[in-house]
Amino acid sequence: MTLESELITAGGRSDSGLAWPVMVLDGGLGTTLEDTFQRDISTPLWSAKPIEDDPEVVIAAHLAFLHAGAQVILTATYQCAFGTFKRAGYTQEDAVRIMRRAVQLAAEARRRFISEQNGSDQRENLKDIKIALSLGPFGGTLSPTQEFDGCYPPPYGPKEFVAGGANQNAFDDSEEGRAKEQVAVDALNSFHLERLRMFSEDPETWTAIDYLAFETVPLKREAVAIRKAMQALNGELGRDGKNTKPWWITTVWPEGKLPEERRHGGEKVQIGEIVEATVQSTGEQQGVYLGVPWGIGINCTDPQFLDQLLTELTDAVEKIHGRDNGCAIWLVAYPNRGVVYDIGTRTWTQTREDGNEWAIRLADVTARQMQRGIWKGLLVGGCCKTGPEEIVKLAEKMQT
Repeated sequence: MTLESELITAGGRSDSGLAWPVMVLDGGLGTTLEDTFQRDISTPLWSAKPIEDDPEVVIAAHLAFLHAGAQVILTATYQCAFGTFKRAGYTQEDAVRIMRRAVQLAAEARRRFISEQNGSDQRENLKDIKIALSLGPFGGTLSPTQEFDGCYPPPYGPKEFVAGGANQNAFDDSEEGRAKEQVAVDALNSFHLERLRMFSEDPETWTAIDYLAFETVPLKREAVAIRKAMQALNGELGRDGKNTKPWWITTVWPEGKLPEERRHGGEKVQIGEIVEATVQSTGEQQGVYLGVPWGIGINCTDPQFLDQLLTELTDAVEKIHGRDNGCAIWLVAYPNRGVVYDIGTRTWTQTREDGNEWAIRLADVTARQMQRGIWKGLLVGGCCKTGPEEIVKLAEKMQT
């Protein structure tokens, strides 16, 4: 196999001018609907609300990112789950229909974009435009959302979040606490597997999806639960003769720290621990094999923390896989614009740097890690408060 074909097989661009395969992801879909398209999405459904009420604006947002140079677009499903729709007054049948519709809107945007570009020399490798199914953590389906604090109610966590209360996201360091933590892993596994099955059971929907994106994960135990869910799903898909999908897990690091404490009142979980939980085949899983994701990384985190975090992330992956073994994992990085989300008002702080500065920083930070030769490829983009303008700048940087 030639280098050219290897890069295309991996999903990366071979014309980027870089020494490694790279794909450009889109930016923050929800905040782009707010900022660029002036839609109010401050509801529990967030970016999923327009799927039903204003589908053309969702397609337009996807197209804006494709025109900006994104190769991968994320579906408007981040906060989608049966519980979220139920609280918003939808039936389960409506929830299934709307969630699957989100995938078809992304597919329609891809179809329109390719149709626009046929016969043009503005873009190459159009067949490589991919759709990633956006799957937020369990905390993203709660109200108020808990992806930045990780305070999940039983059985998913130790205690429900209470505004102004003494909240916790870790179990007690006791036999009872460890037993409850295992129950939480099982509950989170069931949550993720139920949602995955809803997409995989519909052939048209499943065919349109290229990647599964587990995003903004705040807890080590949820990363383990996701891996268990994927192991179960892939087994079911294999038995049914259906294709499996590459998948990634990205964690969130508000103020440069994972939300999860090791034990209640103790130190925060360190990046090496989350990497072990995410990519080690055995170990804490008591000899039970868990599949390794196609990619791991960080999303919706302030860029000022990204250099240190990605360095530690790469160190941890190198420790597990080694430099000479040819790590098959992609580095995934899509930070926000340096903003903080207020769960009470559902608003964001102002950004500190312009889009060009953001893109330069992200390109430089990721290049330093890729030059170490640990990662198979790079998937890079933006999260909240990054729009098509930022992705244009980032795509330009990825070409040089």
